[in-house]
Amino acid sequence: MAKFVYRMQNILNLNQKLEDQAKIEYATQQAVLNEEEEKEERLRERRAGYMDEARRMRGEALNVRDMIANARAIDIMGDMIEDQHKVVEKEEVRLEEKRSALELAIQDRKTQEKLKENAFDEFKAELAAEEMKEIDQLTSYTYGSKKQDK
Repeated sequence: MAKFVYRMQNILNLNQKLEDQAKIEYATQQAVLNEEEEKEERLRERRAGYMDEARRMRGEALNVRDMIANARAIDIMGDMIEDQHKVVEKEEVRLEEKRSALELAIQDRKTQEKLKENAFDEFKAELAAEEMKEIDQLTSYTYGSKKQDK
């Protein structure tokens, strides 16, 4: 029996490797985004702590230096949060690019798999046609032999 060999198997293998690589890059980028979002959240919590401290200082004896330092810290934390938010947005864009690349790799692999399936179906049809041809020849030979024997 004939063996099915897909002519473009190396392309399918390459597409599968590219898809795996794209998955890894996507996961890595997702981890980077998560880390940057956590940094932003920690900055927000730190700023909230400074704001709580400012409220506490208003209720106690007035220490102008501490209040000014606290106000500066709150402003600095606001700037840091803004900067970090920009970093998070940049990482989100990168993540979207990685997702698009992953989708393209998946689409390419699926296309190759569909081509392979079609080639295999064609191979099976050719094999069936050959078998039918052999059966017809055998039947013709057998029928012809019986007629000559009579």
